[in-house]
Amino acid sequence: MRAPFLRGRRRGFTLIELLVAISILAIVAVLGWRGLDSIVRARVALTAQIEATRGMQLAFAQMQSDVEHMADAVLLQGRPFLQAEANRMTMVRAAYRENEAALLQVVSYRVVDGVLLRRESAGTRDLVQLDALWKVANTNTDSTPAVALQSGINGMIVEVWESGRWNPGTQPVANNPTPLAAPAPTGVQVSLQAKDVQAVMIKSFLLGGL
Repeated sequence: MRAPFLRGRRRGFTLIELLVAISILAIVAVLGWRGLDSIVRARVALTAQIEATRGMQLAFAQMQSDVEHMADAVLLQGRPFLQAEANRMTMVRAAYRENEAALLQVVSYRVVDGVLLRRESAGTRDLVQLDALWKVANTNTDSTPAVALQSGINGMIVEVWESGRWNPGTQPVANNPTPLAAPAPTGVQVSLQAKDVQAVMIKSFLLGGL
């Protein structure tokens, strides 16, 4: 009389079946976690690259503003207006104020401990004082407060356009006012390498006003 009841009873899961099911779920969870972790890591790396690229673009914008206001031969009377070398660039720019004569400033860019720094001197109309400011800016004794433009910079290369090609600007470039003097360079090219960006970012600036 009990046989029909036993045949109709539903059989439960065995211990082995439960262990197999748990193992499968554990494998799926690990694979899913690894996939999610890789997506998060990729997003973090991409965000860092975007921020580094944006920072370098802002630095280039500041450089372009300085180059566009670079002092001309009349103001400098043949003095150096640009010095460029690895991880260093110094220039003289003219700061204009409404209804006032132009003031001359020495602006320097340096890469120090992976940070791109910008310094600008006080404005002056005294060329003797400008010579002193130029000398200080090209040494390691400049105490002018610096503005950090971008961190994570591996290096900066500055070149000037002369004689139909880009040349490392290792010497101070003089802006001679006499027409018989050698022509001043007509362009500056700055290359920045950031640790979070694989490609080197290069920006060229025209010096057509010189």
